[in-house]
Amino acid sequence: MMPLFFFLFFLLMVVYAVLIAYYHKAWNKMPAFVLPEKQASVFISVIIAARNEEKNIQNLLQSLNDQRYPKALYEVIIIDDHSTDNTWSLLQELHFEQLQIRPLQLKDHIAETNTIASYKKKAIETGINAATGTLIVTTDADCRFNPLWLQTIAAFYEANEAKFIAAPVTYYNQSSLLSVFQTLDFLTLQGITAASVYKRFHSMCNGANLAYERSAFYEVNGFNNIDTIASGDDMLLMHKIFKQYPDKVYYLKNRWAIVTTEPAANWKQFFNQRIRWASKADRYDDKRIFLVLLLVYLLNVCFLAGAIAAFFKYTWLMLVLLLLLAKVLIEFPFVNSVAIFFGQQKLMKYFPFLQPLHIGYTIIAGWLGKFGHYEWKGRRIKK
Repeated sequence: MMPLFFFLFFLLMVVYAVLIAYYHKAWNKMPAFVLPEKQASVFISVIIAARNEEKNIQNLLQSLNDQRYPKALYEVIIIDDHSTDNTWSLLQELHFEQLQIRPLQLKDHIAETNTIASYKKKAIETGINAATGTLIVTTDADCRFNPLWLQTIAAFYEANEAKFIAAPVTYYNQSSLLSVFQTLDFLTLQGITAASVYKRFHSMCNGANLAYERSAFYEVNGFNNIDTIASGDDMLLMHKIFKQYPDKVYYLKNRWAIVTTEPAANWKQFFNQRIRWASKADRYDDKRIFLVLLLVYLLNVCFLAGAIAAFFKYTWLMLVLLLLLAKVLIEFPFVNSVAIFFGQQKLMKYFPFLQPLHIGYTIIAGWLGKFGHYEWKGRRIKK
């Protein structure tokens, strides 16, 4: 039994090493987009679903107001998703000269009931229906943007005639163990996202920084057939558009396009977020990404099983530590290259020491994403 387990463990590690090397090579090969001198002219509708975001609304609008993209070429549509705080009141009160802000209330379109799986999809859909822009850009209420954010997205869209654009996201406020851990984990995900989209290996993205043609959204019938899934307003929609336009889906690699978002405030919130992300793993039509996720999950389970076996046999402790070192050596160059792009290389000194924590969280979040439940924005969601 043990020799068979060792063989499986080693085989998974070899396949994983090949996969990470593939991502690393693709990341390094992917050219950074250079903003052209010519000003883009596409009209953009920025769509934001907000629920209980009173602490973030003012900074959000200020960051949007600071955009250097001409104010006449973008509108901001914020959909209040049944907030129980002062989000809606602030949206009514705050005004910025020239910034086109259109606040909407989701309760004017649908009531809050237990029969709706994804309010965020409903909110985004409501915003898109009210939008006038050719290009839809979605983000979150706790995000902040470089002043050239929209200008860079618009220029990239026009240069590539893109139908869907995944763009970079990272965290701010890296002052605690949890925030550092989240940032390093997210750097890995961003590197995989960019590499996989660039090579058209599989589709990945994050809803905090997306752009897609409004016409493409309607052409694939929006969130139809994926609206029974609580999560997936980003990746599941991306795959629908990818199937329609496989050569028109891109990752925008440019520092000015980076969106910064707030990390989870505590471990409970963090696990709920990651369980929410994991809950859609078996709903991807793109089976390549499912196989990647399965590989990662099985490898981490092997580490757990090996750690348990180490309590009974000393040689297993040596094996697990050796393979853990191999895992660090496999991942470090890739994540470090991504960290350099995001200006977060200083965090890489913590990377080796956070591996056991990462293995444990991956196993727990993956399991509960399939068989458990989670809470998000004050709502309890079951699988």
